[in-house]
Amino acid sequence: MVGGRKNVNVEVDRTSEVYFPDWIYSRVQLDEELGLEGFRNENEQEKARKMIIVSLWCIQTDPSNRPSMSRVVEMLEGSTESLTIPPRPCLSSSPSRAAELG
Repeated sequence: MVGGRKNVNVEVDRTSEVYFPDWIYSRVQLDEELGLEGFRNENEQEKARKMIIVSLWCIQTDPSNRPSMSRVVEMLEGSTESLTIPPRPCLSSSPSRAAELG
C-alpha cells in the first residue's frame, strides 16, 4: 500500500526488490522517493514517512526488537527526526543479508 506496488514483482532484476518490506526499507534508509501519491503538502508526506518507519519497527522478525503499543503511540506522536530506522528485516532476500545468515 505504501509504495503502490505489489508485495512480489516477478519481473524485478534485483531479488532485494521482491520482498516489499526490504524494498521500502532501502528507500527509507536512503531517503529516496517512496512512491506516495495524493499528498497535498510536505506535512502529510512526513506523517506517512513516520508511519512507515514505525511499521518497519513493528514487523521485526525478532519479537524483542518490536516496540510495545505504548512505544508505538509515543513514536507516532513524536517527531520524525527523533525516530531511528530499525534493523533491516531478517527475511530480506538481499545478497548481503544472505551472506550474514549463511
